[in-house]
Amino acid sequence: MIRLSDHFSLRRLLCYALPSIAMMIFSSIYGIVDGFFVSNYVGKMAFTAVNLIYPFLIILGSIGFMFGTGGAALISKTMGEKNIKKAKETFSLIIFTSVVLGIILSILGIIFLPQIASLLGAKDEVLTDCILYGKIILISLPFYILQYEFQCLFSTAGKPKFGLIVTVISGMSNIIFDYLLVAVFSLGLFGAAIATMISQIVGGVIPLIYFFSKNKSLLHFVKFKFDIKSLLKVCSNGSSEFLSNVSSSLISILYNLQLLKYAGENGVAAYGVLMYVSMIFQAIFIGYSIGVSPIVGYHYGAKNTSELKNVFTKSMIVIFITAIIMFICGELLSEPISRIFVNYDDELLQITKNAFRIFSFSFLLSGMSIYGSSFFTSLNNGLISALISFLRTVVFQASAVMILPIFLKLNGIWLSIVVAELMSFIITFTFLIMKRKKYQYI
Repeated sequence: MIRLSDHFSLRRLLCYALPSIAMMIFSSIYGIVDGFFVSNYVGKMAFTAVNLIYPFLIILGSIGFMFGTGGAALISKTMGEKNIKKAKETFSLIIFTSVVLGIILSILGIIFLPQIASLLGAKDEVLTDCILYGKIILISLPFYILQYEFQCLFSTAGKPKFGLIVTVISGMSNIIFDYLLVAVFSLGLFGAAIATMISQIVGGVIPLIYFFSKNKSLLHFVKFKFDIKSLLKVCSNGSSEFLSNVSSSLISILYNLQLLKYAGENGVAAYGVLMYVSMIFQAIFIGYSIGVSPIVGYHYGAKNTSELKNVFTKSMIVIFITAIIMFICGELLSEPISRIFVNYDDELLQITKNAFRIFSFSFLLSGMSIYGSSFFTSLNNGLISALISFLRTVVFQASAVMILPIFLKLNGIWLSIVVAELMSFIITFTFLIMKRKKYQYI
């Protein structure tokens, strides 16, 4: 059994992070399943509708990431300080708060969904499909939030493998029900939404049952007092991941509006394919960052700077090698992956292939920003972490996607992601150099 207090060789580090990586990859895959079935069995209009409304749903679900990553940082630091009772109380507080917030947002989201879908650019048939899909997903929003949350907290609880098992079960339920409801029983977009709703409920309920029952993990539910100070610290720590997800979704909305202008519905559909594939590739960086976050937080809390240096150095090696491999895979697999989603439309296929080849360059750069943001979160420096995320998504991507298409038309939209990641890489590297003496990770 690998413990947070252990010395981590590269092999042990990868072994500890691997379940989180696999968990994030699998989560991404089953999220993509809807896109595959909707695109191939329902059609381009429904696929466009899903891509238009999905960023809004991710914004709401990102609350789970905020509580999960921010909570993992605070809980692991508290464990490093040997205050296990406080760690369990914080864990219980986080889960309770997120459930209450999820219920409130679910109700509000359903009420205002038609207006929101219209603001996102949906009209006529696409608008109807957006409302149908969105309302069903919003019913399971509290479980969606919990699912995100537990993906982060399982690693902190010392049970990353069980977290992976839960994710696999949840993902398989989505795949199975997508196949049955969409491909076999031809329930169209309604069936795809129901399949996703079921998988989210499964992914949220199983961890609840586990942590309420007797278990061998480092965490379980206990009685707690409402501690606003701890809750604010969790939100502060997790603000970067929340901001990153929210701003990425807002930027996706901006991309969709630009694509409707320069390429119509084909552009939105092509961008949807890029985002689905990007989810898998980026999941490797995100999963690794989530996996090692408790290790960083623990040794920071324990003031073990030698192990902090060790984990940081090895993480940089992992990020660098993975980035090169992902870029090569992106270039080589651009056509076969595009064909999986849009082989039924030649024009759409060509647009998607071209976009993919340009977009793949971003894989060389994004890992540094993702890990850097998570690293500062683990050090309980939510400010720098949030700043990295804010600049990466809101400032750099928004600026690039508004400016570059003026000169480069459609290719400018695809290239804007690469330019934004390059600027973010530089900023993250700068922060890591600036703060090396304070935290002593170099």
